[in-house]
Amino acid sequence: MVATAGVAVQTTTAGAGERAEPAASAEPAASAESAASAESAAEPAVSAGDPGFYRPPAELPGRNGELVRTEELRLGLSLPGIDGPLPGSATRLMYRSTDSRGEPVAVTGAYIEPAAKWMGGGERPLVALAPGTMGQGDQCAASKALEKPLSLDSGSVSVGYENLAIYRFLARGVAVVVTDYVGLGTTDRTHTYVNRLDAGHAVLDAVRAARALPDTSLTPASRVGLYGYSEGGGATGSAAELQPGYAPEIELAGTYVGAPPADLAKVLAAVDGSTLASALGWSINGFLDSDSELAPILDKYTNDKGKDALEKLSDACVGDGILGYAGARSADWTKNGESIPEIVAAEPEVAAILDRQRIGRLAPAGPVRVATGTKDNLVTHEQARTLAADWCAKDARVTYVPVELPDTGEKLVNHFLPLITDQRAAINWVTNRLSGEPDSPDCSSVRR
Repeated sequence: MVATAGVAVQTTTAGAGERAEPAASAEPAASAESAASAESAAEPAVSAGDPGFYRPPAELPGRNGELVRTEELRLGLSLPGIDGPLPGSATRLMYRSTDSRGEPVAVTGAYIEPAAKWMGGGERPLVALAPGTMGQGDQCAASKALEKPLSLDSGSVSVGYENLAIYRFLARGVAVVVTDYVGLGTTDRTHTYVNRLDAGHAVLDAVRAARALPDTSLTPASRVGLYGYSEGGGATGSAAELQPGYAPEIELAGTYVGAPPADLAKVLAAVDGSTLASALGWSINGFLDSDSELAPILDKYTNDKGKDALEKLSDACVGDGILGYAGARSADWTKNGESIPEIVAAEPEVAAILDRQRIGRLAPAGPVRVATGTKDNLVTHEQARTLAADWCAKDARVTYVPVELPDTGEKLVNHFLPLITDQRAAINWVTNRLSGEPDSPDCSSVRR
């Protein structure tokens, strides 16, 4: 693959301040021609791994999914092969998306062209993989984890646990594009953790960006699938239901929605005091970035300990969060000892912010596979099952998979084990959709 380094300099006036889905969302995809035009207005090349790559330019291209810049990315786990490196050749991406305020935003990620041949039906397909929780520091980005699967830089612990799923798709000859999400990797803003619109848009625009890359084996006939678990499951679930309005030219052959945080009010209550209590801080920081009306409410309730935790977590990866904040209780972060769930109940504006993040109010157009551990009491099973029921009520093509495992007594383990035990079946399901095999939806077990 030939990697380019360039930037497009068109400006845009996309709906600032819009709280609903941005009206300018349904637009033509970025094309290879637009990528070529970006090269003609190229910035100086940025060397691989240089933080400068992740610094967005002052002006962004005019269309969602249009490439801002690209460069070669060296995979941390790679072997030489007869026809090129195994499992493939990677390109680091920066592309334009639209955030939850309707404003243009730069997002980074990576595209991997597999060395393996695609043996399924049709042209080589593409999967957009949405990572699970990586943290909130820019060093935690999934594209960087592809380069360094285990990073201990500057005392921060980042683990590229999504690389296993990525490599499994590559071994089957499926091209993969990975999004870093809004604000993760890029240096201009805070990662808007579990923001429904930001995440869904970033996933769909990653597909557009991959299609716009020159010199790949993708064709206009390449089928597209989505894959995500936990934060990634929320992102792919959001993308699947936003796709008809935001990216109608992307037909989704199948979407895997694993352990999705579809109802944040319920999930945050379960996270409080758990091994992954740091997710509370990442959520608050993200919504402070996207919803400015939260700032005076936060100042009203948060004590010095809470403010210190939020500041430290804003630059922390998931390993740091577990090591530093396992078991933390939000009541210890507030002036009067109220917990986050209690504050949500007392403050209508906060409740409204979380309610806007609810996934399941729109119907996906393509097949979806919703999987959740029945003993998952972190990103709770029941709210994920409710998402499947909500989609079934809208006559979506839903395959619901309850993953039966014993209760380990540890919330994070109950949440993480289904990712591993169900991964092969989930990848098989997505791969079958990409090969053109029909799905077998069944809502009988989840209809309310």
